[in-house]
Amino acid sequence: MKFKVLLLGLLFGLTSLTAMAGSGHDHGHGHGHSQASINQDVAVLKATKIVNNLVERNTIEKSWKTIKLNSIEKKVFKGKSEWVASFVNKKVTDVKKQKLYVFLTLGGDYIAANYTGK
Repeated sequence: MKFKVLLLGLLFGLTSLTAMAGSGHDHGHGHGHSQASINQDVAVLKATKIVNNLVERNTIEKSWKTIKLNSIEKKVFKGKSEWVASFVNKKVTDVKKQKLYVFLTLGGDYIAANYTGK
């Protein structure tokens, strides 16, 4: 019985990690959350924390851990505004993966991360 509970916990944990594992892929911008908007300073902190979490999960290279925010702005995708933070890491050998984008709802919820900015 304890083994089944442990196995279920592991499965739920792994499925929650998959939400952050898509850093190299495009993302959908369909989010239905309605909550108060965070300010830019809070968005910067949340985006930086997400990059650190992606490093800890081995989703992106460890060299991202020390990279500071390059820019952050509100953008509109399909009529929905969201925060888009960008980080630039010249230590990454693949030029196409030197710029990482982190997408947050205006309320600060993580949407996705990718190298395309789309």
